[in-house]
Amino acid sequence: MARAGLSRDAVVDLAVRLIDEAPGSADRLTLAAVAAEAGVAVPSLYKHITSLADLRRAVALVALRELVRRSAAATVGRSGPDALRALGTAIRAYAREHPGLYSAAQVSPEADDPASAELAAAALDAVELVAAVLRGFALPETRLVDAVRVVRSAVHGFVLLERAHGFGMPEDVDRSFDALLTVLVDGVAALARS
Repeated sequence: MARAGLSRDAVVDLAVRLIDEAPGSADRLTLAAVAAEAGVAVPSLYKHITSLADLRRAVALVALRELVRRSAAATVGRSGPDALRALGTAIRAYAREHPGLYSAAQVSPEADDPASAELAAAALDAVELVAAVLRGFALPETRLVDAVRVVRSAVHGFVLLERAHGFGMPEDVDRSFDALLTVLVDGVAALARS
């Protein structure tokens, strides 16, 4: 990419592509790698971004919005157990297809940091999507946060173990994921009754 073609969006797109093509931890993203990909010196990037933290926030925002978009699309027109299964499956599929971006989307932005406001809003959208799916179980509001945390933790834990090749036994991993979803459906239904 020629120097004249650089913009904030172009720099973020390069970073997104680097993370997507060489998955690992999004924390490994460097300005040097982005600059090399752009064919410019690192200082040239500062015309478009303020810092590495700024770039990482921008990449996280792209990744999180795409994860939410895909998850929402998977759950449209579904409710209760069907919606929860679709949500879990969509999150796992995104993590498998885009492991680097999935990693980048796992952020906890500072709510009172103005630089993180847009990212905080996107993170809230992600949590609200899970909550909306779980409301289909007629959960009392007092149990909703518990259920959101349980679902997010279980699916994320499975994804991390799968990515780290933590399921070395010969049994079918897809079957195990289906079992996880069944346990979650039954568990959320039990929370709704408590």
